[in-house]
Amino acid sequence: MDLTCTSCIADTFLDMLQAELMKLPKSLFAKTSTIKNTELVLEQLPRVISSLDAHMDNGLQSVPQLKIVMQLLSNIENCQLKTLSRAQAIQQETGSVEQPPKPANLP
Repeated sequence: MDLTCTSCIADTFLDMLQAELMKLPKSLFAKTSTIKNTELVLEQLPRVISSLDAHMDNGLQSVPQLKIVMQLLSNIENCQLKTLSRAQAIQQETGSVEQPPKPANLP
């Protein structure tokens, strides 16, 4: 077979393929780009899953440090609450002592 004959066969095949594609329902033909995009996404999916898996592993390795940070924050909050409640108690005690006496009823 010579090169021109092979080219003719390829052109004929492409023409037949195009004709068959045109026979498809218009809605299906319109979805070919979506199908191609889906194919590209599916090809990338293993890499995405692998990357997410690595991030999850890193996150799980950080859990002990996160527990320590949460405990420290809780301790800070408790200290602040104790200081605030002491200040309020002192203010209430001194507030009741410092109240001026009520004036006596004058006739």
